[in-house]
Amino acid sequence: MMSQTLIGGFSSLTLWPPSYSNSSCGRTQFGQHPVLLRRSGQAGAIQSRRTAKIIASSVRVHCSGKDGNSFTVAREGSVSVILLAGGKGKRMGASMPKQYLPLLGQPIALYSFYTFSRMREVKEIIVVCDPSYKDIFEDTKEKVQVDLKFTLPGKERQDSVYSGLQAVDSGSELVCIHDSARPLISRGDILKVLKDGWENGAAVLGVPVKATIKEANSESFVVRTLDRKTLWEMQTPQVIKPSLLKRGFELVKREDLEVTDDVSIVEHLRHPVYVTEGSYTNIKVTTPDDLLLAERILNMDIGGPSP
Repeated sequence: MMSQTLIGGFSSLTLWPPSYSNSSCGRTQFGQHPVLLRRSGQAGAIQSRRTAKIIASSVRVHCSGKDGNSFTVAREGSVSVILLAGGKGKRMGASMPKQYLPLLGQPIALYSFYTFSRMREVKEIIVVCDPSYKDIFEDTKEKVQVDLKFTLPGKERQDSVYSGLQAVDSGSELVCIHDSARPLISRGDILKVLKDGWENGAAVLGVPVKATIKEANSESFVVRTLDRKTLWEMQTPQVIKPSLLKRGFELVKREDLEVTDDVSIVEHLRHPVYVTEGSYTNIKVTTPDDLLLAERILNMDIGGPSP
């Protein structure tokens, strides 16, 4: 019997084959293939609702502040950011794509754009957008010190990422892919995922799932209740070494695969992906309610920078 996975409020879900669990603050392990998680110790009262990935593979969880590890990140000018800004945003019901709607007087897409532009690790920002919105970013040139490039969006997300990848500088050591509809990404979370991406080849921000999630069959009867300790909601940025991402795309195109997020491309290579624990405030603005929530977070001085 064909089964589906249900999660309240989430649009998509990936279920990895479950194995065994041995949980503690320090470490949790499942199965054979390593997917490493980092706990930041940051708590959030805001629950995001979009895309989740259920992880039940080999997992190691580190609790920050307890392991005493030094914090090293990518070299200066070694990161290419692909900023995805080509979505239509139909669920917002607005006259323009959601990422260009004003958030406290500034287009949503510019919040993360400015955050990345002020990081010494970032060499360039490649904006994947419709040409009619290029001026929003071009008008910032006097305020930013990074190289600015543009590419056209594709039909699907993976096509837009591939379009951006073609413009990445040949000397870049990391590709950092971010959804411009997530305006509240913090510099600290970016640094953590860059570090983990450099050390492991691929890393993605995520937060532990809060809701109870059940797996149901094709007739909508519950099959089982999933263990929340193994479930993580994926966010962006997603950081991947360029050579690895290129090999992943070669495989995806050769086998005509469809992927729902960027690190899924690497997963098809059976390469381990590190999940860096992020912040619940890193919401994706998709609906009018999300926009109100983002305004509230910014008014509480938690959000991203302005020019």
